[in-house]
Amino acid sequence: VRTNILGDCLCNIYAFQGYDAIRANLVNDRGVHICKSMLAYQKFGNDETPESSGMKGDHLIGKYYVLYQQKLSEHPELEEEAKEMLKKWEQGDPQVMELWKKMRAWCMQGFEETYKKEGVHFDKIYYESEFWKKARDYVLECYKKGIFKKGEEGELYIDLEKEGLPNKTVLRSDGTSLYATQDIYLAQLKFSDYDLDKSIYVVAREQEMYFKQLFTILKVMGFEWWNRCIHYSYGMVNLPEGKMKSREGTVVDADDLLLEMEDLAREEILKRNPDLKEEEIHERAHNIGLAALRFYLLKIDANKDIIFNPKEAIPFEGDTGPYVQYTHARTCSILKKAKESDITPAEIDYTVLKEPIERILAQKLSEFPEAASNSCKQMKPHIIAQYLIELSRSFNEFYQTCPCLKAEPGLRDARLKIIESVKTVIKNALSLLGIAALEEM
Repeated sequence: VRTNILGDCLCNIYAFQGYDAIRANLVNDRGVHICKSMLAYQKFGNDETPESSGMKGDHLIGKYYVLYQQKLSEHPELEEEAKEMLKKWEQGDPQVMELWKKMRAWCMQGFEETYKKEGVHFDKIYYESEFWKKARDYVLECYKKGIFKKGEEGELYIDLEKEGLPNKTVLRSDGTSLYATQDIYLAQLKFSDYDLDKSIYVVAREQEMYFKQLFTILKVMGFEWWNRCIHYSYGMVNLPEGKMKSREGTVVDADDLLLEMEDLAREEILKRNPDLKEEEIHERAHNIGLAALRFYLLKIDANKDIIFNPKEAIPFEGDTGPYVQYTHARTCSILKKAKESDITPAEIDYTVLKEPIERILAQKLSEFPEAASNSCKQMKPHIIAQYLIELSRSFNEFYQTCPCLKAEPGLRDARLKIIESVKTVIKNALSLLGIAALEEM
């Protein structure tokens, strides 16, 4: 979840600064990890399908990945069988390919549903299955040129000791591909497909050494753009109960998390609007739940680990996404009442704004362009989130201490303009975080 949300937000921030931000996604839809799920399904699946199980396709695939890990201690031979299945896949074995195509389709359909729920879309999706062979052939060609060496067991590797890094295997001894095999090729493919200023890899901190090795390999190979490849490293998201682990099945699925956030949002909505129609409740709950999740993950520096507590993310008060959305809705309510009362601000005299909070609010509004620029330069979305918290606090203090619609006309009109500006800035800033600015909560 954090990968998609951070990547989506970075693209929004770059686009806002005038860059052509290309949202690219790599789907590792082949490899030994896929074969582990396939093998477990083949042995223990009993022809289960998403329809028969009532599970999303990607959830079903994940179920068999966990089952493989659970069975491995009892049946250590599964490890060699998974490797053998990968070899058969790379050789185009009809039975293996048929199973792979079926399970891949289930998984891709599930992914698409999740991307939609997360509010994420991609301009380009690279599927490993579509270029793995070119990647492997390229590595073999580089071996012939002396860039890579052959190890004692027949694997191909690159010597990185002179660069102060561990050596890196780029092709297994049995000739099957690794992540590094395809990433070396994909790096070139992206720079070939697009005239890139930067190629940003949004991947968790646990892979920092891997990306140091990958970018150094590109440097050793002579690619002048190697230093424009950036690993955007981020901390892990843990639960109050502890660290999540996919192999042990203790990962909280993105769909389940989003559903939990929507349910919590629904409770908050019904407290305030018990007579709201179900269709409106559903739409608001989705937007507020997603805002709660996104804002919680984005308000903290990406370098830091997060302990995610859903109940702390959902309140309409405090440093939360729903609080900022509520502030936006409050501005909309005031402006709507002004319109209904046929109040149309004439020429504005801002010198009538003499309250300290009015000046503080005006100053905070003026800081948005700098916050957006710094967020882009430093690649830190939390700058926008923290700015929104400060702006919302200032506005709500202004709301409590500076009556607007009942003020004398000159002062009223000046305050309405400030409120209109707050509405615009909050909406723009929320859009950078991929959050809907609601008019009613």
